[in-house]
Amino acid sequence: MMPNEIYGLLGIVGLAVLLILRVPVALAIGMVGFVGIAALSGVNTAFYMASSEAFATVTQYELVVIPLFVLMGNIASASGLSRDLYDAAFAWIGRLRGGLASATVIGCAGFSALSGSSIASAVTMGRVALPQMKRFSYSDALATGSVAAGGTLGILIPPSTGFIIYATLTEQSIGRLFMAGILPGILLTALFVVAIYIVTSIRPADGPAGEPFTLRESIRAGLRASLIGGIIVITIGGIYLGFFTPAEAAGIGAILTLFVSFFRGRLSLAQWKDVLMQTVRTTSMVFLILVGANIFAPFLALSDLPHFISQGLTALDVGPYGVLFLILAAYIILGTFLEGLSLLVITLPIVFPAIIAAGFDPIWFGVIAVIVLEMGLISPPVGLNVFVVASIADKVPLSTVFRGVIPFWIAMAVCTVLLILFPSIALYIPQTMMGN
Repeated sequence: MMPNEIYGLLGIVGLAVLLILRVPVALAIGMVGFVGIAALSGVNTAFYMASSEAFATVTQYELVVIPLFVLMGNIASASGLSRDLYDAAFAWIGRLRGGLASATVIGCAGFSALSGSSIASAVTMGRVALPQMKRFSYSDALATGSVAAGGTLGILIPPSTGFIIYATLTEQSIGRLFMAGILPGILLTALFVVAIYIVTSIRPADGPAGEPFTLRESIRAGLRASLIGGIIVITIGGIYLGFFTPAEAAGIGAILTLFVSFFRGRLSLAQWKDVLMQTVRTTSMVFLILVGANIFAPFLALSDLPHFISQGLTALDVGPYGVLFLILAAYIILGTFLEGLSLLVITLPIVFPAIIAAGFDPIWFGVIAVIVLEMGLISPPVGLNVFVVASIADKVPLSTVFRGVIPFWIAMAVCTVLLILFPSIALYIPQTMMGN
């Protein structure tokens, strides 16, 4: 009879093989979890766990935030409200050197507060910003790099799908994780702008100044974006003040976004059908991943592999921050070829016990983990966000996009170090919030 830990290791190997064979992540982790539970506790237990966990996951009230926030982001994207955010930033800072790239990053940050998805943010803002930067002769590296990096804010700035999954798998508060992402999101946005300033100071031709706007034009652009900005303030501010739960905030945000889009006549019936279908597809994907994760996690618990790994890391005698460094380094490497949400689902049952044993705050680690996962998504050789941006950039080589993200990768590393040195950046707002 093999030790239980061996079953866990075999499960990890089997999962890796399935992923290499391009089996969808949700199906792969569900299959491995089912077979593993059957091997350790019997087929009847495996069937019971699979059915009960699937039902418990899809009927969990807190997870209603996923379809509602996804719907809100899809409405904003289809109706052009996301462009208002970019146009406002363009009008105010586009006249500066590197201003269009900075406007792209700020626009991505604003859209991130609606979508919760890094890929959606990159694609939506890229289609708006890349033609503009090409018109003003921006270097391909800076233009695509700013879009790829700016898109990563989608999983950090609330409402973040990454935080929702992290909260579900670790039994943390979704509201507190949302609040924990605000200041780091602002900090990372500012660091991206600083990176653009440094790049354009060294190579001014990479980011020439855009056309100046009159004060009236700038104010008009700001007013157009204020409606969507107001929705963001209402939803996130309402959670902070305890006026409503994250689920209620998601519903209010989706309704307000819908009203604004209809009021401004920007959403046709055909577009509305596309919005609903995209929302259903995205929601189904996330829920299937969560169902698979909730089958995979009990298997790992039965195998005692997380405890075994936690003891192994402790035995290395590298201290809590040494354990943290090893985990984050693994995340960066794995993130180059695994999508961030999938990586969270696969690794959290293994690394979370080690993080708790090391004495780290789980809310703080959630923010750190999300940033480091996004570093992986713009890291060579297989950074997924880079491939997404390259697919929408006109005739820009993949190597150019990778070169363009280097300054932003460094900015993300600086942000991570600052959060490690000063945990209050992430924890201050959650510690002062009312309600949830």
